[in-house]
Amino acid sequence: MNMSLVHWPAIIIAALSAFLIGGLWYSPLLFANAWQSDNNLNTEQLQASNKIRIFGFTAFFSLLMAANLAMFLADAKTDASWGATAGFLAGVWTFAAIAIHSLFELKSWRLIFINGGYSVVSLTVMGFIIGVWR
Repeated sequence: MNMSLVHWPAIIIAALSAFLIGGLWYSPLLFANAWQSDNNLNTEQLQASNKIRIFGFTAFFSLLMAANLAMFLADAKTDASWGATAGFLAGVWTFAAIAIHSLFELKSWRLIFINGGYSVVSLTVMGFIIGVWR
């Protein structure tokens, strides 16, 4: 790994993309209702949650994921196509991890696909951003 090929502005934008995708993914436009139902959460519980803690840790972990992916992609040959492919493959990996945990937690397949799908899409976009922004 060549650390001079790790582009920090791309990492920050890639991490922010996870917020944008998550905002849409878990919105009423897409999967909010199913996600909320399958997690047995109501609107009052969500509104009472600690947003600073949730979004703060989400930002930290998104940045960690983007930096980790960027380090795997720190090669002069990396381009948008390889970045998206590597991101997709990382997403499949996290999908599998989410599925394993969720099966033991007796979560529904619908919830597994909602959460795992978010990982696949967000990491694919992260990889694309890191790959294209050399």
